[in-house]
Amino acid sequence: MKILTKKAIEQKNSFTIQTTLPTESSLQPHNNRVNTNNKYNIYIPVQWKFLIAQIGALLWVLLSVWVALPWMIHLATVFGWMLTIFAICGMAILPGYISALIIFSILLDKRPRVMTDRCFPPISILIAAYNEESAIKDTLFSIFKQDYPNTIEIIVIDDGSTDNTTKIVEEITDHNVNLIRHEKNHGKASALNSGLLMASQSIIITVDADTYLYHDALKYIVGRYLGDPKNTAAVAGAIAVRNSRETWITRIQEWDYFHGISIVKRVQSLYQGTLVAQGAFSLYQRDLVRELGGWESCVGEDIVLSWGLLKKGYRIGYAENAIVFTNVPETYKKLFLQRRRWARGMFEALRAHPGILLKRRISLQFIFLNMLFPWLDISYLLFFIPGIIAAFFGIFLLAGPITLLLLPLVALNNIVIFSVQSSMFKDRGIRIRRNLRGMFIYIFLSQLLMAPASLSGYISEIFSLSKKWGTK
Repeated sequence: MKILTKKAIEQKNSFTIQTTLPTESSLQPHNNRVNTNNKYNIYIPVQWKFLIAQIGALLWVLLSVWVALPWMIHLATVFGWMLTIFAICGMAILPGYISALIIFSILLDKRPRVMTDRCFPPISILIAAYNEESAIKDTLFSIFKQDYPNTIEIIVIDDGSTDNTTKIVEEITDHNVNLIRHEKNHGKASALNSGLLMASQSIIITVDADTYLYHDALKYIVGRYLGDPKNTAAVAGAIAVRNSRETWITRIQEWDYFHGISIVKRVQSLYQGTLVAQGAFSLYQRDLVRELGGWESCVGEDIVLSWGLLKKGYRIGYAENAIVFTNVPETYKKLFLQRRRWARGMFEALRAHPGILLKRRISLQFIFLNMLFPWLDISYLLFFIPGIIAAFFGIFLLAGPITLLLLPLVALNNIVIFSVQSSMFKDRGIRIRRNLRGMFIYIFLSQLLMAPASLSGYISEIFSLSKKWGTK
């Protein structure tokens, strides 16, 4: 085992990286492979898929408005047109558009098969750890057991832990693990940057210290990168919940990761633009990360880095079958802090890379949709929830036709997502555990739990309140 201090790492020679922005020719896969699995497959270009999904979603919006127009006119006589449009669009029309867009996109999405019988490059894995004595050993052993056919350089960065994290890593002597020690806690970004300086391989993969890798997760995430277009700078892996049976809060998050987070990344990747390569498990081109100066010291370091790559014209892929299992917050307080941090990260990324809004690409729409989330959260809390409560007392002023029309669409959305995700898990040999209680709470109450945390994050960022590493 090689043990280095943060100071020793920083004394290494500084690097200067020169890269060229992606061109049209770089949109070919790394292996110049064309999907010819079935000669009867009909290839639909990405631009046409996007257009078809947009038309389908807009037709749903037009139908919703047509059905609900009399109700909206009546509502406007009470609240005025400005407030009516703000409320109805935020709690019904825009969520309906997003749900329809997801459904059409999933139905059009035919994922290319990951080529695992190929020549894989050596990789460096960066693990930033802070007080992870209960999980770091399992994480490392899940890497040791990987079915990966080349060298794996493992770099653990102990960011000033006050428990036995360092001791546990030092006791692992039968595998090649490099340990970097920070005398004081400087935050996750600082830890990852120390690992970035030490990484000797051109492909780096970040793994959270409490994340357990499925047996061939590395092969699948690297395989996806090798098969993606040449301008791919990063690939996000698929995150599943490991501790889903601990509390009702973790049961909800199992469905949130399985249904919500995974499917959003899948749709974004279909249109060549996954927005975030999350720190828990993602692949990056080392030199491009160095060119951007590494991870920025902020609460949303992975979002800021991802948007920096997108602004420069690169794409981020998504390996939906490169699966890892991570521990999620077990109490609402910790979940609240996590989702508040995620919400702040979006504003941090926008502040760091405002030019991304001027970068013409198909996936630009998803960035604008992200910017509308505060509107959705406010509308949900101030209009949708009060409208549902009032309906129980016979007052249907806010619970109108669009609200009712949205329910079957959401149900269809969940059915399609479950079918697609279940099929992928089955192919990977992973059994989906029974969690009906978590599903019920996720469908009907998850936004009620998440929206206040997100709004708190938006407000915290606007007023520049203090930040800390906190929960991932």
